[in-house]
Amino acid sequence: MGPVALSVADLDRQINFYRDVLRLAVNWQHPGAAGMGAGGKDLIRLFAEPGFRRYRGVTGLYHVAILFPDRRELARVVARLLSLRVRNYPTDHIMTKTTYLDDPEGNGIELYAESPEDGVFEISGDQFSARRADGTPTDGREPLDVDALLSHLREGDRLDAPAPHITRIGHIHLHVANVDEAVDFYHGVIGFDLMGRSRSFQAAFVSAGGYHHHVGLNSWQGEGAPPPPDDALGLRYFTVELPQEQALQDVLVRIHGAGLATKTTDAGVLIRDPSGNSLVLSTPGSARASVSS
Repeated sequence: MGPVALSVADLDRQINFYRDVLRLAVNWQHPGAAGMGAGGKDLIRLFAEPGFRRYRGVTGLYHVAILFPDRRELARVVARLLSLRVRNYPTDHIMTKTTYLDDPEGNGIELYAESPEDGVFEISGDQFSARRADGTPTDGREPLDVDALLSHLREGDRLDAPAPHITRIGHIHLHVANVDEAVDFYHGVIGFDLMGRSRSFQAAFVSAGGYHHHVGLNSWQGEGAPPPPDDALGLRYFTVELPQEQALQDVLVRIHGAGLATKTTDAGVLIRDPSGNSLVLSTPGSARASVSS
Protein backbone atom coordinates (compact mmCIF):
# COMPACT_ATOMS: atom_id res chain seq x y z
CA MET A 1 0.00 0.00 0.00
CA GLY A 2 1.31 3.39 -1.02
CA PRO A 3 0.48 6.95 0.01
CA VAL A 4 -3.01 8.00 1.09
CA ALA A 5 -4.02 11.48 -0.07
CA LEU A 6 -6.47 13.68 1.83
CA SER A 7 -8.28 16.87 0.88
CA VAL A 8 -8.00 19.17 3.89
CA ALA A 9 -9.41 22.54 4.90
CA ASP A 10 -6.48 23.79 7.00
CA LEU A 11 -3.18 22.56 5.59
CA ASP A 12 -0.96 24.07 8.29
CA ARG A 13 -3.01 22.52 11.09
CA GLN A 14 -2.94 19.13 9.42
CA ILE A 15 0.82 19.30 8.83
CA ASN A 16 1.34 20.18 12.48
CA PHE A 17 -0.74 17.19 13.59
CA TYR A 18 0.97 14.59 11.42
CA ARG A 19 4.40 16.05 12.23
CA ASP A 20 4.07 16.80 15.95
CA VAL A 21 1.62 14.10 17.08
CA LEU A 22 2.39 11.18 14.77
CA ARG A 23 5.99 12.33 14.21
CA LEU A 24 5.94 11.91 10.45
CA ALA A 25 8.53 13.90 8.53
CA VAL A 26 7.61 16.65 6.11
CA ASN A 27 9.09 15.08 2.98
CA TRP A 28 8.06 17.97 0.74
CA GLN A 29 5.85 21.03 0.84
CA HIS A 30 4.52 23.15 -2.01
CA PRO A 31 1.91 25.90 -1.89
CA GLY A 32 -1.30 24.07 -1.07
CA ALA A 33 0.14 20.58 -0.61
CA ALA A 34 2.55 18.53 1.49
CA GLY A 35 3.85 14.98 1.75
CA MET A 36 4.32 13.41 5.19
CA GLY A 37 6.14 10.15 5.78
CA ALA A 38 8.98 8.08 7.16
CA GLY A 39 12.24 6.87 5.68
CA GLY A 40 11.87 9.26 2.76
CA LYS A 41 8.60 7.67 1.57
CA ASP A 42 5.28 9.49 1.63
CA LEU A 43 2.60 7.90 3.79
CA ILE A 44 0.10 10.78 3.90
CA ARG A 45 -0.32 13.47 1.26
CA LEU A 46 -2.28 16.59 2.14
CA PHE A 47 -3.97 18.85 -0.42
CA ALA A 48 -5.48 22.15 0.70
CA GLU A 49 -9.10 22.70 -0.33
CA PRO A 50 -10.24 25.65 1.83
CA GLY A 51 -13.76 25.82 0.43
CA PHE A 52 -14.51 22.12 0.88
CA ARG A 53 -16.63 20.65 3.69
CA ARG A 54 -17.32 17.34 5.39
CA TYR A 55 -20.36 15.26 4.48
CA ARG A 56 -22.08 12.55 6.50
CA GLY A 57 -23.72 9.39 5.25
CA VAL A 58 -21.45 9.05 2.21
CA THR A 59 -18.82 6.59 1.07
CA GLY A 60 -15.14 7.33 1.58
CA LEU A 61 -12.52 6.81 4.26
CA TYR A 62 -13.31 4.85 7.41
CA HIS A 63 -9.68 4.85 8.49
CA VAL A 64 -6.14 4.74 7.19
CA ALA A 65 -3.95 2.32 9.15
CA ILE A 66 -0.29 3.13 9.82
CA LEU A 67 1.80 0.06 10.66
CA PHE A 68 4.66 0.37 13.15
CA PRO A 69 7.47 -2.21 13.18
CA ASP A 70 6.93 -3.55 16.70
CA ARG A 71 5.17 -3.06 20.03
CA ARG A 72 7.92 -0.81 21.35
CA GLU A 73 7.35 1.72 18.58
CA LEU A 74 3.59 1.49 19.00
CA ALA A 75 4.09 2.03 22.74
CA ARG A 76 6.12 5.14 21.96
CA VAL A 77 3.33 6.69 19.90
CA VAL A 78 0.58 5.66 22.35
CA ALA A 79 2.57 7.18 25.23
CA ARG A 80 2.94 10.36 23.18
CA LEU A 81 -0.81 10.49 22.52
CA LEU A 82 -1.48 10.10 26.23
CA SER A 83 1.06 12.76 27.17
CA LEU A 84 -0.47 15.18 24.66
CA ARG A 85 -4.00 14.28 25.84
CA VAL A 86 -5.04 13.23 22.35
CA ARG A 87 -8.19 11.15 22.60
CA ASN A 88 -7.60 7.62 21.30
CA TYR A 89 -9.06 4.16 21.74
CA PRO A 90 -6.53 1.38 22.44
CA THR A 91 -7.89 -1.96 21.20
CA ASP A 92 -6.58 -5.53 21.24
CA HIS A 93 -7.37 -7.35 18.00
CA ILE A 94 -5.23 -10.27 19.29
CA MET A 95 -3.17 -10.62 16.10
CA THR A 96 -2.58 -6.84 16.17
CA LYS A 97 -2.30 -4.24 18.91
CA THR A 98 -4.02 -1.03 17.90
CA THR A 99 -5.25 2.37 18.84
CA TYR A 100 -7.77 4.48 16.94
CA LEU A 101 -8.05 8.26 16.71
CA ASP A 102 -9.11 11.04 14.36
CA ASP A 103 -6.98 13.79 12.90
CA PRO A 104 -8.14 17.38 13.52
CA GLU A 105 -10.50 17.25 10.53
CA GLY A 106 -12.12 13.95 11.45
CA ASN A 107 -10.20 11.57 9.21
CA GLY A 108 -10.04 8.18 10.91
CA ILE A 109 -6.60 6.77 11.76
CA GLU A 110 -5.52 3.38 13.07
CA LEU A 111 -2.03 2.96 14.52
CA TYR A 112 -0.98 -0.66 14.96
CA ALA A 113 1.71 -3.30 15.32
CA GLU A 114 1.48 -6.96 14.40
CA SER A 115 1.24 -9.50 17.24
CA PRO A 116 0.60 -12.89 15.57
CA GLU A 117 2.20 -14.67 18.51
CA ASP A 118 -0.86 -13.75 20.58
CA GLY A 119 -3.37 -15.48 18.32
CA VAL A 120 -5.14 -15.43 14.99
CA PHE A 121 -8.03 -13.79 13.19
CA GLU A 122 -10.64 -16.26 11.96
CA ILE A 123 -13.51 -16.28 9.50
CA SER A 124 -16.03 -19.01 10.20
CA GLY A 125 -19.16 -19.05 8.11
CA ASP A 126 -20.57 -15.56 8.22
CA GLN A 127 -18.71 -14.48 11.36
CA PHE A 128 -15.43 -12.72 12.05
CA SER A 129 -13.73 -13.73 15.27
CA ALA A 130 -10.32 -14.30 16.82
CA ARG A 131 -8.64 -17.04 18.81
CA ARG A 132 -5.92 -16.49 21.38
CA ALA A 133 -2.70 -18.51 21.29
CA ASP A 134 -4.06 -20.72 24.10
CA GLY A 135 -7.07 -21.59 21.95
CA THR A 136 -9.68 -19.52 23.78
CA PRO A 137 -12.09 -17.58 21.55
CA THR A 138 -12.59 -13.81 21.55
CA ASP A 139 -14.36 -11.29 19.38
CA GLY A 140 -10.99 -9.66 18.71
CA ARG A 141 -12.15 -6.25 19.87
CA GLU A 142 -11.02 -6.20 23.50
CA PRO A 143 -9.65 -3.19 25.40
CA LEU A 144 -5.88 -3.12 25.03
CA ASP A 145 -3.76 -3.63 28.14
CA VAL A 146 -2.02 -0.25 27.88
CA ASP A 147 0.26 -0.89 30.86
CA ALA A 148 1.52 -4.07 29.21
CA LEU A 149 2.10 -2.21 25.96
CA LEU A 150 3.99 0.62 27.65
CA SER A 151 6.23 -1.92 29.41
CA HIS A 152 7.98 -2.36 26.05
CA LEU A 153 9.46 1.13 26.36
CA ARG A 154 13.06 1.25 27.52
CA GLU A 155 14.78 3.73 29.77
CA GLY A 156 15.77 6.75 27.73
CA ASP A 157 13.24 6.18 24.95
CA ARG A 158 12.18 9.60 23.70
CA LEU A 159 8.51 10.13 23.05
CA ASP A 160 9.31 12.78 20.43
CA ALA A 161 11.49 10.49 18.31
CA PRO A 162 10.50 10.46 14.63
CA ALA A 163 8.47 7.59 13.24
CA PRO A 164 10.83 4.70 12.36
CA HIS A 165 11.96 4.67 8.75
CA ILE A 166 10.18 1.36 8.09
CA THR A 167 6.80 2.69 9.24
CA ARG A 168 4.33 2.19 6.40
CA ILE A 169 0.69 2.17 5.37
CA GLY A 170 -0.58 -1.21 6.54
CA HIS A 171 -4.10 -1.04 5.15
CA ILE A 172 -7.02 1.21 4.36
CA HIS A 173 -10.65 0.70 5.39
CA LEU A 174 -13.38 2.15 3.20
CA HIS A 175 -17.06 2.93 3.45
CA VAL A 176 -18.73 1.49 0.35
CA ALA A 177 -22.26 1.50 -1.02
CA ASN A 178 -22.49 -2.28 -1.39
CA VAL A 179 -20.01 -4.84 -0.07
CA ASP A 180 -20.66 -7.48 -2.75
CA GLU A 181 -20.19 -4.90 -5.49
CA ALA A 182 -16.98 -3.70 -3.86
CA VAL A 183 -15.67 -7.27 -3.57
CA ASP A 184 -16.37 -7.83 -7.26
CA PHE A 185 -14.19 -4.80 -8.01
CA TYR A 186 -11.30 -5.27 -5.58
CA HIS A 187 -11.15 -9.07 -5.89
CA GLY A 188 -12.46 -9.71 -9.39
CA VAL A 189 -10.93 -6.73 -11.21
CA ILE A 190 -8.01 -5.34 -9.19
CA GLY A 191 -6.98 -8.87 -8.18
CA PHE A 192 -6.80 -8.86 -4.38
CA ASP A 193 -7.48 -12.17 -2.64
CA LEU A 194 -10.76 -12.32 -0.72
CA MET A 195 -9.86 -13.03 2.91
CA GLY A 196 -13.42 -13.04 4.24
CA ARG A 197 -16.88 -11.57 3.87
CA SER A 198 -19.70 -11.31 6.40
CA ARG A 199 -23.12 -10.23 5.26
CA SER A 200 -24.37 -9.91 8.85
CA PHE A 201 -21.36 -7.73 9.73
CA GLN A 202 -21.71 -5.86 6.39
CA ALA A 203 -17.98 -6.06 5.77
CA ALA A 204 -15.29 -7.83 3.79
CA PHE A 205 -11.50 -7.89 3.72
CA VAL A 206 -9.17 -8.32 0.74
CA SER A 207 -5.40 -8.55 0.57
CA ALA A 208 -2.35 -9.69 -1.38
CA GLY A 209 0.19 -12.30 -0.33
CA GLY A 210 -1.86 -13.81 2.48
CA TYR A 211 -1.89 -10.68 4.66
CA HIS A 212 -4.96 -10.37 6.91
CA HIS A 213 -6.16 -7.34 4.95
CA HIS A 214 -4.88 -4.52 2.81
CA VAL A 215 -8.34 -3.12 2.10
CA GLY A 216 -11.34 -3.31 4.41
CA LEU A 217 -14.81 -2.71 2.97
CA ASN A 218 -17.97 -1.92 4.92
CA SER A 219 -21.45 -0.58 4.22
CA TRP A 220 -21.92 0.91 7.70
CA GLN A 221 -22.94 4.28 6.25
CA GLY A 222 -26.00 2.54 4.86
CA GLU A 223 -26.67 0.28 1.91
CA GLY A 224 -26.51 2.38 -1.22
CA ALA A 225 -24.74 5.29 0.45
CA PRO A 226 -23.88 7.93 -2.17
CA PRO A 227 -20.34 9.02 -3.00
CA PRO A 228 -19.23 12.32 -1.48
CA PRO A 229 -19.77 15.44 -3.59
CA ASP A 230 -16.87 16.96 -5.48
CA ASP A 231 -16.31 19.54 -2.71
CA ALA A 232 -15.91 16.96 0.07
CA LEU A 233 -13.04 16.92 2.53
CA GLY A 234 -11.49 13.55 3.29
CA LEU A 235 -10.16 10.79 1.09
CA ARG A 236 -8.74 12.08 -2.21
CA TYR A 237 -7.16 8.78 -3.26
CA PHE A 238 -5.21 5.86 -1.89
CA THR A 239 -2.39 4.06 -3.66
CA VAL A 240 -1.82 0.42 -4.52
CA GLU A 241 1.75 -0.26 -5.61
CA LEU A 242 2.22 -3.16 -8.01
CA PRO A 243 5.64 -4.84 -7.83
CA GLN A 244 6.61 -4.17 -11.46
CA GLU A 245 5.27 -2.73 -14.71
CA GLN A 246 4.00 -6.05 -16.06
CA ALA A 247 1.86 -6.56 -12.96
CA LEU A 248 0.37 -3.11 -13.48
CA GLN A 249 -0.37 -3.87 -17.12
CA ASP A 250 -2.08 -7.13 -16.13
CA VAL A 251 -4.41 -5.22 -13.82
CA LEU A 252 -5.11 -2.62 -16.50
CA VAL A 253 -6.12 -5.37 -18.93
CA ARG A 254 -8.76 -6.53 -16.44
CA ILE A 255 -9.91 -2.96 -15.78
CA HIS A 256 -10.36 -2.17 -19.45
CA GLY A 257 -11.94 -5.57 -20.04
CA ALA A 258 -14.54 -4.65 -17.43
CA GLY A 259 -15.26 -1.44 -19.33
CA LEU A 260 -13.99 0.83 -16.57
CA ALA A 261 -12.45 4.23 -17.21
CA THR A 262 -8.97 5.19 -16.06
CA LYS A 263 -7.01 8.44 -16.01
CA THR A 264 -3.24 8.69 -16.23
CA THR A 265 -1.81 11.12 -13.66
CA ASP A 266 1.66 11.89 -12.37
CA ALA A 267 0.79 9.83 -9.28
CA GLY A 268 -0.14 6.78 -11.38
CA VAL A 269 -3.25 5.37 -13.03
CA LEU A 270 -6.38 6.70 -11.34
CA ILE A 271 -9.59 4.66 -11.18
CA ARG A 272 -12.74 4.95 -9.10
CA ASP A 273 -14.34 1.96 -7.42
CA PRO A 274 -18.12 1.41 -7.76
CA SER A 275 -18.68 3.54 -4.63
CA GLY A 276 -16.73 6.51 -5.97
CA ASN A 277 -13.57 5.92 -3.91
CA SER A 278 -10.45 6.82 -5.90
CA LEU A 279 -7.38 4.63 -5.99
CA VAL A 280 -4.14 5.10 -7.84
CA LEU A 281 -2.24 2.14 -9.30
CA SER A 282 1.50 2.63 -9.53
CA THR A 283 4.83 0.85 -9.44
CA PRO A 284 7.58 1.64 -6.91
CA GLY A 285 9.36 4.88 -7.73
CA SER A 286 7.15 5.63 -10.73
CA ALA A 287 5.02 8.39 -9.17
CA ARG A 288 5.98 11.99 -8.47
CA ALA A 289 4.98 12.95 -4.97
CA SER A 290 3.38 16.34 -5.39
CA VAL A 291 0.56 15.44 -7.71
CA SER A 292 -3.15 15.70 -7.01
CA SER A 293 -5.79 13.45 -8.53
